[in-house]
Amino acid sequence: MLVNPEFVLSFLAASFLIAVAPGPSNAFLMAQTFANGRAAGLQSAFGFALGGVVHTLLAVVGLTAILKASETAYATVQYAGAAYLCYLGVIMLKSTFMQPQCSSDEKPHVSSKKKSNVMFQAMMTEVLNPKVALFFIAFIPQFVDPTLSSSTTFQLAFFGLLYPLFAFPIDCTYIYFGDKIANYFRAHPQSQIWIDRLTGVVFIALAINLLM
Repeated sequence: MLVNPEFVLSFLAASFLIAVAPGPSNAFLMAQTFANGRAAGLQSAFGFALGGVVHTLLAVVGLTAILKASETAYATVQYAGAAYLCYLGVIMLKSTFMQPQCSSDEKPHVSSKKKSNVMFQAMMTEVLNPKVALFFIAFIPQFVDPTLSSSTTFQLAFFGLLYPLFAFPIDCTYIYFGDKIANYFRAHPQSQIWIDRLTGVVFIALAINLLM
């Protein structure tokens, strides 16, 4: 037997509670969905999933253990992640003040933010979050069964990759309902501009939350 079936069920139950609980990742997803539409939200979800894969690889080879053992390493990654989120927020806010105001009979505003970068931004936000790295170190090993014939490395990789796969459809649910709400605002040009500004504020708030 490669993995313990009982551990898999326990892992899925715990992962569900973690995935549905409001947090920075969900706030990022909703902000992107409100500002740039469902496609951007889906790209963000893919980005977070890829970030989970990166953290799994790091956890398996033991590199993320450095973050647990070294306060300097933890602080470095933490500040880098906060700076990146703050940069995204400033860019978003800046773009809304540089674009011309729309009249009520003009075509609804479309965010100037390049949607092609959304997946990369979400992935980097996840990778540069040391709390996520510590989550993979502290949470996933609890479900490794040393009595099985499969190696610890295989079991770590299995559960580490299972989490982003399991969390992705839950993220899509957030995106679906967020897009429904945002449809109203997209029909009102001035509202869309304020949504972009709110998105920028959310990114900056996430940066502050990461530091705290």
